[in-house]
Amino acid sequence: MGVGEAAELAGRVLAEVEKAVVGKHDKLALVLAAVLAKGHVLLEDFPGLGKTLAARSFAQALGLDFARAQFTPDLLPADLTGSFIYDQREGRFDFRRGPLFTGLLLADEINRTPPKTQAALLEAMQERQVTIEGETFALPAPFHVLATANPVEYEGTYPLPEAQLDRFLLRVSFGYPGAEQEYDVVARRLARRREEVELERVTDAAGVLAMQAAVEEVEVDESIGRYCVDLVTATRAHPDALTGASPRGSLGLVLAARGFAVLRGRDFVIPEDVKAVARPVLAHRITVRPELWMTSASGQRVVDSVLSDVPTPPTLGGRRS
Repeated sequence: MGVGEAAELAGRVLAEVEKAVVGKHDKLALVLAAVLAKGHVLLEDFPGLGKTLAARSFAQALGLDFARAQFTPDLLPADLTGSFIYDQREGRFDFRRGPLFTGLLLADEINRTPPKTQAALLEAMQERQVTIEGETFALPAPFHVLATANPVEYEGTYPLPEAQLDRFLLRVSFGYPGAEQEYDVVARRLARRREEVELERVTDAAGVLAMQAAVEEVEVDESIGRYCVDLVTATRAHPDALTGASPRGSLGLVLAARGFAVLRGRDFVIPEDVKAVARPVLAHRITVRPELWMTSASGQRVVDSVLSDVPTPPTLGGRRS
């Protein structure tokens, strides 16, 4: 599959998801770019803004097997990975697979389960495999985690540690819709006369893998690669940052920009692609100094600052086209 075909297919997927999630085109494009870049996404926002609906809609449109794990304080690692169960009739232990063995996993309210269970996702997200009682099991391909977290009601929650936040390629917040968009949600619900939104399957697992392969063909000029590294390096030297983004941030910035370029129908990355994904890729990888916690300082502001300070390389799109 070429980049042009991948862009056309991705556009159809995005249009299908927008039948369910109204008025969030830019945010949905970021989520799809992350999937095309073989990454995982953390959807962090207030309740009722369509995080769960978006995850389910992407699974339907992409034709991926879907599983939902509701993260609760009593959830155990084995509830995610699966475990060995003794079969009395056969006289042996059989492995019963958990919800991780799917194409797209919705980790709902991931910050409501203890760190031990959160850590069960680390190997799956990074290595696409799980190890249980010394035996390793490969996860299906493709495999993606869309996790949700609510930034309210902190009592009884377990904030994700930096090591696990770093495993998410993007952190995306949908935000409240405008008045017209919100009325559109209400009007569509009244018009269809049922709660469920029926979406058509645009592609399947093989098609997703083909689109991801097309992303690997997207060219990244040396100036663009060095621009990504300069942005990440600048976050480490920023006065508001206790720790900046790691080299995984540089790699994530390049990979997400490639996925975003495909959505725009290009086989090369331009600086605007990098800028479009910089905030969701880098902000959650930055730790602000403790003495600034009661101020407006944040990872988002650090990224905005370095985007304005680091020189932008020239766009080569005109010459290549």
